[in-house]
Amino acid sequence: MRRAIISTIGTSLLTNQINRANPDEKDWYSHLRDTANLSEEKTPEDVQQIIATLKQRADKQLAGAKIPQIRRASAELNGIYGIYQGDLSQGKEDIHFLVATDTIQGKITAKIVEDFLRKQGLNNTSIYSPSALSTASTEAFSLGIDALIVWLQDTIPPLKENKYKICFNLVGSFKSLQGYLNTIGMFYADEIIYIFEGEKSELITIPRLPIAVDISLIKPYTLQLALLDAGAGLSISETQGIPETMLAEVDEKMTLSTWGQLIWNQCKNDLLCEDLLPFPRLEFQDSFKADYNKEREEQPRVKLQETLAKISYLLKESNGDVSILKKHGGLQYDKYTNMGNVDHFRVTQGVRVSCRSDQGKLILYRYGKEEEVNKNPY
Repeated sequence: MRRAIISTIGTSLLTNQINRANPDEKDWYSHLRDTANLSEEKTPEDVQQIIATLKQRADKQLAGAKIPQIRRASAELNGIYGIYQGDLSQGKEDIHFLVATDTIQGKITAKIVEDFLRKQGLNNTSIYSPSALSTASTEAFSLGIDALIVWLQDTIPPLKENKYKICFNLVGSFKSLQGYLNTIGMFYADEIIYIFEGEKSELITIPRLPIAVDISLIKPYTLQLALLDAGAGLSISETQGIPETMLAEVDEKMTLSTWGQLIWNQCKNDLLCEDLLPFPRLEFQDSFKADYNKEREEQPRVKLQETLAKISYLLKESNGDVSILKKHGGLQYDKYTNMGNVDHFRVTQGVRVSCRSDQGKLILYRYGKEEEVNKNPY
């Protein structure tokens, strides 16, 4: 079975290149430690030069070393070699994602690993660096984890549909990211990989546990959670009853927390494929309800309700002014030609909803394939 391997990337491959016996390099480690959370733009030029020198050394070391030396030099590569029992040629059909912090040191280290894997014939290798991910602050780390969860939700389900086995290689990276991904992996990964730190570098494989979200606990709050997922900030009173771990407070408004997003991603399909939700500022005509009820597939129903949640949230933000919908490129909100006040917006490619704006709310008429809705928008 083909694998998709997600490897977390630390910076030890760089720091291990420092010659601590050299007096000229005795302060390099402290310089790297003090600037570990900085982007390239904010990293002092002298530190950038240190990083460039260490990268050259790491590239040279990996190019000329035997497998045991490579595995000792790089925790990340140690894990990957462990997955393939020391033979990387087994992974030429696999996909490798290298998850790096949003820092110059994280990205440079990931680049070293990427270049090495490509030279070994693992060409389907890429780097993903979640925006803001670093340990500079709790807020930055949380924002980075949020971006990572969104990326995982967008990336992993299509791979699983194509019969890829999902492996989280957590041998490298810093402990706080490992801790999060160990938990996240129980939802997304088929197995989590560690290496037993000993002479033999034995592989430790943790299989995915049969974890499932108790949907009954959050089903009564499906409407609020759909709006939160769409980007809405709700009041404390509007989110009463939702488990506290699913919520975070930002600017006196409640939003989905990292774990809230993770839990919602696991159960939203089951919740959003059911009856139409009573979204604020939206009114469903009988013709629209009939079109929705004709749709038997789960995913189109889910996508429609996600789109309606976004529209509801935007209309609330604009106090019913539909011009805000026209500014949202994904909706492609526009008016029909020669059909009075009837408008339309896109759900997905080739799927449309016809509607009309009336006193700060949107009246929805039809839902379905673009050509069918265009013929009879009422």
